[in-house]
Amino acid sequence: MTAYLILKIVHILSGAVLFGTGAGIAFFMLRAHMTKDPRTIASVGRMVVLADFVFTSTAVVIQPLSGLALIHLQGYALTEPWLIVAYVLYVLIGVCWLPVVWIQWRMTRLAEQAAQDGGALPPLYHRLFMAWFALGWPAFAGVIAVYALMVAKPVF
Repeated sequence: MTAYLILKIVHILSGAVLFGTGAGIAFFMLRAHMTKDPRTIASVGRMVVLADFVFTSTAVVIQPLSGLALIHLQGYALTEPWLIVAYVLYVLIGVCWLPVVWIQWRMTRLAEQAAQDGGALPPLYHRLFMAWFALGWPAFAGVIAVYALMVAKPVF
C-alpha cells in the first residue's frame, strides 16, 4: 500500500468520523432534550461532550493534516479555487463547532444542577439549546459541502 492510499484512507475515515460523530451527537442531544428530564439530559450530555473531545477533536486535527499531504502528493496547488472554498467552509464549520462544544458542556452542567436540585431546567438552558441548534445547521451543511468539493473537485 502506498503512502497516498494510506493518507487517502485516513482522510476519508477521519471525515466519516467528523460527519458521523457530529450527526450522532446532534441526534442524541436532541433526543435527550426532548425528554425535558434534567437527569437524562445530564447523562447524555456527559457522553456527548466526551465523544466530541475524543472523536471530533481528533478528526478536526487529522483532516487538515491528511488533506494537505494529499494535496501535495496529488500535485494540486494550495490555491486551487475548490480548495480555497473548502478552507473557508472548514473555518466556518470550526467557528460554529467551537461554541457548540462549550454550549454542550454548559447545558450539561445546567441539567446536572437541575437534576441535583430536583428542579426544572433553567431558562438559560433553553436559550443555550436554541443557540446550539442554530449553530449546528451551518456546521452540518458545511461538512456536506466540503464532502461534495472533495468528490467533485469542481473547476470554477
